[in-house]
Amino acid sequence: MNRLPSLFVSHGAPTFAIEPGLAGPRLRALGQALPRPRAVLVVSPHWMTPSPRVGLVARPQTIHDFGGFDPALYEITYPVDGHPALAQRALDLLGEAGWAPQPDERRGLDHGAWVPLRHLYPAADVPAFQVSLPARLDGDSAWAFGAALAPLAEEGVLIVGSGSLTHNLAEFRSGPGRDEAYAAEFAAWVRDAVVQGDSARLRQTLTLAPHARRAHPTTEHFWPLLVAAGAAASALPATVIEGGITHGVLSMDAYVFGPAGARAAAPA
Repeated sequence: MNRLPSLFVSHGAPTFAIEPGLAGPRLRALGQALPRPRAVLVVSPHWMTPSPRVGLVARPQTIHDFGGFDPALYEITYPVDGHPALAQRALDLLGEAGWAPQPDERRGLDHGAWVPLRHLYPAADVPAFQVSLPARLDGDSAWAFGAALAPLAEEGVLIVGSGSLTHNLAEFRSGPGRDEAYAAEFAAWVRDAVVQGDSARLRQTLTLAPHARRAHPTTEHFWPLLVAAGAAASALPATVIEGGITHGVLSMDAYVFGPAGARAAAPA
């Protein structure tokens, strides 16, 4: 199998599961166009641990790790198989890279994993497992974490960093309003760095980008982008999948890193 690309997705609010907007159909089309993976590895900020943990569950449960949303969301399940053998391979790679990972034989998939997977692979027919996000990262170490997992892309694993291109929860919780210009400006700055393949600039996004502190008052939803970029063989080629802005402040853009992803995401 040729090397698979890596992918960053913005999972937005849990309502993305039932309100696909622009991003949902585009992720579904991407899932249909990409070479079929043996498994999907997801890194999500909704599973953060002091040192990384790797889910070895054969049949991961659907975790509804949110409250106060439409009751219909709590009825959704994503009945996917895990892939303990490839998860063990991820565990080994992280160990070789000095990350001191631990196995986890109980935890299921949080909404940062199953919500975007529900769009990418709606039939739940591609095995999936999670690797937790280390709690203390910066731009360089997030990139290095992805690089430690990168060999899996040669072995049929689609590495997905699931976060949010902008993530200001206080503004999200204040209720729907007009699209905030700062979110679009921040997203455009990051998009340019991705398209240019400027890895140094990307790693310094939260220092250099306009409105970075407002777009990410906390950093955990940004690091999955750098994990996905670090897992790529090279920062280029990279393809932008525009997802628009939901709830006024949540940019839903996704990025595909790698030649196969560029071909799959190209317009017909």
